[in-house]
Amino acid sequence: MNSDLVSVLSTVQDPRSDKNKRYLLEEILLLCVCAAISGADGWKSIAEFGRTKLNWLRKFLEFKNGTPSDDCIGWVMARLSPTALQECFITWTKSIADLTKGDVIAIDGKTLRGSHDRSNGRSAVHMVSAWANANRISLGQVATEEKSNEITAIPKLLRMLDIKGAIVSIDAMGCQKKIAEQIVSQGADYILAVKDNQPDLHEAIKDYFETAKTTDFLSVPVSYDEQTNADHGRVEVRRCWLANDISTLPQPKNWHGLQSIALLESERHQGGYTTRESRYYITTLTGEAKPFANAVRAHWGIENSLHWVLDVTFREDDCRIRRNNAPANLNTVRQISLNLIKKTKNRMSVKQTRFKAAWDDSFRSHILANQ
Repeated sequence: MNSDLVSVLSTVQDPRSDKNKRYLLEEILLLCVCAAISGADGWKSIAEFGRTKLNWLRKFLEFKNGTPSDDCIGWVMARLSPTALQECFITWTKSIADLTKGDVIAIDGKTLRGSHDRSNGRSAVHMVSAWANANRISLGQVATEEKSNEITAIPKLLRMLDIKGAIVSIDAMGCQKKIAEQIVSQGADYILAVKDNQPDLHEAIKDYFETAKTTDFLSVPVSYDEQTNADHGRVEVRRCWLANDISTLPQPKNWHGLQSIALLESERHQGGYTTRESRYYITTLTGEAKPFANAVRAHWGIENSLHWVLDVTFREDDCRIRRNNAPANLNTVRQISLNLIKKTKNRMSVKQTRFKAAWDDSFRSHILANQ
């Protein structure tokens, strides 16, 4: 068992009074994590896992009074502070992550669609997460009530993380001057997507590259990279231009550390049809286009390896748990479980790993041991 996880879980503040408390909070949290690893997706299945695997759970904690009912688990998780559990998760993740200089940390948001509580007038919970592409684990997350609140959630998440030496990539929602300044002040580089939420900046970058194209980039300080991939009947050509020239931008000094602008074009050929997409970026990076293009592509790891897995394998969007803090806390439990699975050295998919963990006690112990 990863002793760090148990010890960190024991530091989370319990929302209950000591009177008539039958189950320790770390017991409830450990139960939830182990059950999620084994395929449980709600309070009833978590409680059933606890009843079935009580003797196995007692290898790690006492569980003096057995395991709690589904009502007890739901009550505690609805009242537990999401911030307290998220801070616990980040503390634990720092002990298992091995970040090196130049690693890409992708930050993006995901709405927990099933958490929308129309009867009580509560909007769906929106989680902003940080994903370490090289380590292939989630570094942490914070909860907001609206997607528009990502602008305030991102700085909060950054303050909780050690990003020194990393490259932080964020979509257009995070293209804000204060966010850029904070990333640089924490010792990291940034790649920020630019769209119409920064209209003057977007138009200036677009005009720069459109003008440069008319002269085939003559006398333009630009580096170029082109990559082609063919898969499942689709051919995609990705072109990247990185220009170490910010002289035409409106007030470039307002963007802390800004060194370059970039254009990425995707051209897809499939079934006789061709589609093209252009995306624009600002960055603190200079030099060659190829490593920059690879870093931009790495950003999508958060969609493919985190958000998609939570939706499809953990069936997060199908979950109808909506009570108070429960949706955000269950998301954190899933991310802890996913990190443990990702750190396990096997060739099985996440789905296959959870299936085997459901019935094989020794394999589940192996996952928890982080061997």
